[in-house]
Amino acid sequence: MPNTTSPCGTASDDALLTMNLSCFKLDFADHIAHLVLNRPEALNTLGPRFWQELNLVLDTLHRSGQARALVISSTGKHFCAGMALETFADPGFAPNDRTPEGRAAITDMLADLQVAFNKLEALRMPVICAIQGGCVGGGLDLIAATCIRYASADAFFCIQEINIGMTADLGSLQRLPKLMPLGLVKELAYTGRRLSAQEAASHGLINAVHDSHETAVMAALACAREIAAKPPIAIWGSKQAINYARDHSVQDSLQQMGWLQSGIWSNRHVMEAVSAMQARRAGDFAPLEPLREFVPAPESDQPR
Repeated sequence: MPNTTSPCGTASDDALLTMNLSCFKLDFADHIAHLVLNRPEALNTLGPRFWQELNLVLDTLHRSGQARALVISSTGKHFCAGMALETFADPGFAPNDRTPEGRAAITDMLADLQVAFNKLEALRMPVICAIQGGCVGGGLDLIAATCIRYASADAFFCIQEINIGMTADLGSLQRLPKLMPLGLVKELAYTGRRLSAQEAASHGLINAVHDSHETAVMAALACAREIAAKPPIAIWGSKQAINYARDHSVQDSLQQMGWLQSGIWSNRHVMEAVSAMQARRAGDFAPLEPLREFVPAPESDQPR
């Protein structure tokens, strides 16, 4: 049965939207969106419906501007067991490797899948994960695109694709070298071995390891609350600067920082943050501006 979410803002009219989702639960409260993978009976594997719903949720959150942080967690024994294997046997999805034309089309098919995790990375708010049990294959691609990662002590991570005869292709091989030592990433990619939560934390993939799934989720939500108390535009600017610096030189990144700061600087935000700190109260900050779609005028309204 579909899960009915708590209301979450739309981009078009700032009204509250209720989405019916079958792969997720989505809650929205106190400026925090909490997206929960909710197919524990299937080990939260990634099938076609997952990709459709994830794109819908991320597009809605991105355009709305109402959420100030997104927490992603999961249900059941494992965070995510990767791509649903039956997907590879689906004639509508399985790549055609019989002709060069079919193999060439794989590029665009992969781009369609990669775009969802790219949206996570580009989302206008920080994304925080709470991971339990297995986080393998596509699940690892997902968490590699997030900002902050907490795990329970039973969590483990695996570039599973090599174990089923393929190269990982949804982001792990591109993002993990930015997060962990290159030699370790190569070892994981070539062997398909499991990386424990403790080892992942020692090498920087995981921010902290917690005793249980519940405490990991609580830590993720607590972090989200701290973020939500800050000016959303300053958080947006910080995410823009960090992601840019990751992929560019220091000099280029400093120049980008000058352009970025000149666009978002606010004396009011600084004074409000200082006043709120001194008064020991919550700050009052404007949300991000909702994004508006460009809608061409009807043909009858076009100049002749």
